[in-house]
Amino acid sequence: MSPDVMWSIGELAERAGVTVKTVRFYSDRGLLPEAGRSSGGHRRYGPEALDRLQFIRSLRTLDLPVPEVGRVLEHESALEDAVARQLAEVGSQLAALRWREAALHLLQDCTPAERADRLRLIGLVAGPPDTTVMARFWRRVLPPRLPAGLLAAVVDAAVPTPPDDPTPAQVLTFARMHALTAPGRLSIDVCRPDLRDPGAHYRPAVLYQGLGLAYELAAAEMARGASHAGESLDCFVAAHADSNGLRDTSEFRHHLGYVLDQTADPVIDRYWQLATELATPADGPPAITPGSAHEWLRTSLAGQLADAAA
Repeated sequence: MSPDVMWSIGELAERAGVTVKTVRFYSDRGLLPEAGRSSGGHRRYGPEALDRLQFIRSLRTLDLPVPEVGRVLEHESALEDAVARQLAEVGSQLAALRWREAALHLLQDCTPAERADRLRLIGLVAGPPDTTVMARFWRRVLPPRLPAGLLAAVVDAAVPTPPDDPTPAQVLTFARMHALTAPGRLSIDVCRPDLRDPGAHYRPAVLYQGLGLAYELAAAEMARGASHAGESLDCFVAAHADSNGLRDTSEFRHHLGYVLDQTADPVIDRYWQLATELATPADGPPAITPGSAHEWLRTSLAGQLADAAA
């Protein structure tokens, strides 16, 4: 390139509207190659350096880290991935801000006594909210021998997804769920009711696979406005019977109803009450969760047994 179309570092900086320090910074990191050196050893740049510098500045305006900018300069196809990562990061930041805003409104619109309790609850929750504590809680109380895939599916169904744009009430509900699941183990094995005959082989995977189907059927019946469980109740009872190597008989149903009543735990009941509140739209009907489906099935079984006794 002819020397008369080459610029010094100062000339390039002036044309680009940046400081000499900025040009030197990108040059030292290999993002802005030099076209040559003057006889005195000073950096020289050609016109293409101006386009490259402006491209770098555009990428940096989007907060792309310098190493990311380097990858984009080397491979233009990397830009799509870089933009996707930035969008995910911005989305996370916006979610954290929306939760923070809702939490501030929650503290603003309350009495001094309520504010102290709400502040304590909110202080336990990270921002943006994290469900690790709830997932750990369910992994503690579920049977230890569940296959990994089934265990993950049960935990995913039990742990709610925090709303992206929460109301103050939802922030409070989530904080209460977080606090409820943070303590140690439950005193009762609520997820492992003992229905077995002595020496029977209990198969927890059979139970939880069957319960998953029963809850799906119950959700459909509840959505239709059914007054009591139908096919879902048979599936629910069968899951308990099959997992314990027993048959679905009238005697078994009476025993199951008794065991479900005895193993009901206030912590679990409160958890599902809060989960339903969290998932319910402000102007919509109550959400159907595995917990509400379980309670509906349990109530339907009790009603069936009462009708049979009458």
